[in-house]
Amino acid sequence: MTETISPPVGTSGKSARLPLLDVLRGAAILGTLMTNVWVFTSPGSEWGVLNGGMAEASFASLPDAVGSAMRMLANGKFLSLLTILFGVGLAIQYESAARRGEPWPGRYRWRALFLFAEGTVHFLLVFAWDVLMGYAVTALFVAWLLTRSPTARRRVMWWAAGLHLTVICLLTVALTVYEAGNGDPVSRQETDLYAHGGYLEQVAFRLEHAPAFRMEPLLTLPLLVFLFLLGVRLFRAGAFGSDGAGRRIRAHLLVWGLGLGLPLSLVTSLADADLFLLDRYAAGPLMALGYIGLIGTLVDRIRTPGPLLNGLSAVGRTALSGYVLQNVLCMFLAYGLGLGLAHRLGDSWQPWWVMGMWAAVCAVLMAGSALWLRRFRSGPLESLQKRALRR
Repeated sequence: MTETISPPVGTSGKSARLPLLDVLRGAAILGTLMTNVWVFTSPGSEWGVLNGGMAEASFASLPDAVGSAMRMLANGKFLSLLTILFGVGLAIQYESAARRGEPWPGRYRWRALFLFAEGTVHFLLVFAWDVLMGYAVTALFVAWLLTRSPTARRRVMWWAAGLHLTVICLLTVALTVYEAGNGDPVSRQETDLYAHGGYLEQVAFRLEHAPAFRMEPLLTLPLLVFLFLLGVRLFRAGAFGSDGAGRRIRAHLLVWGLGLGLPLSLVTSLADADLFLLDRYAAGPLMALGYIGLIGTLVDRIRTPGPLLNGLSAVGRTALSGYVLQNVLCMFLAYGLGLGLAHRLGDSWQPWWVMGMWAAVCAVLMAGSALWLRRFRSGPLESLQKRALRR
């Protein structure tokens, strides 16, 4: 169903770019890499995640503590932040269509379908744990919800949150009872696939095990709906503005998000590996709200943006390209088809070389996106999407 819409009540009726959103998107992209980098460098890589191939939290030594802290601060937190910001982007698209008097969802359907196609290609050719496909499906549903009443959206939002928490709690109980966390280790064949296998072999492996790799978007669909709608509500409440109202909202997000999310994440990270789902999918969204407040507060206090802030903003303006490029770079750095660092270095110098790889990729993305934007208005994939949709 397509409807002609009017600007939502409380909007200004004109487009105004919110600089904080670019910084938050950049932080979300590079923060998501803080989790993915451990996937690329663990035994069995993408498949190893399903078999407990990633290291568990441990504070027995300084290296273990540093690596565990990095994973805990990133696991699900920046992914939730990215999801909220996708909802914000959807709200901005809706208001843009309203200002032009265009029907909604209208052309946005093609935008979501093109994103699904991009995610499919990214999943097959680069990274099995792609999020774009799930975002595209959720965006189509939430785009339709934006034409419904505020009461209907509020009901869907909280029903989705309740359903998500129920499913995660039931799965956590099942994992604890079944002791699934002590499953079989990653096989030698799967480890060799990423350490020595060819590129086409990896593509075929992803295609063969697509149902298992696509499990997360299906499992978290209610969470995606909730976070998209939460992003819409935060945007319309003015949470990303530079005025006093925006600062007050971000101050509340900082206190409540980190005040509740950080203790929950610490408990679930240290207590038992079977509580992994609670850390990623319950503490993660809470801390994402805290990160919005924290980053927003820091940005408010910086009078002269430096290289770090400018770099984050540039990555945020080329977020889709940056998300795909960082995974391409990690694939060639970690896998045997490239430098093979995961096999060459292994557990030696852990976690320092993994953290160094993350920092290096972040630096390349920030510098590269800043240089790119000096000549072009948007990132490569963003430009490709615009050209395709114009046709």
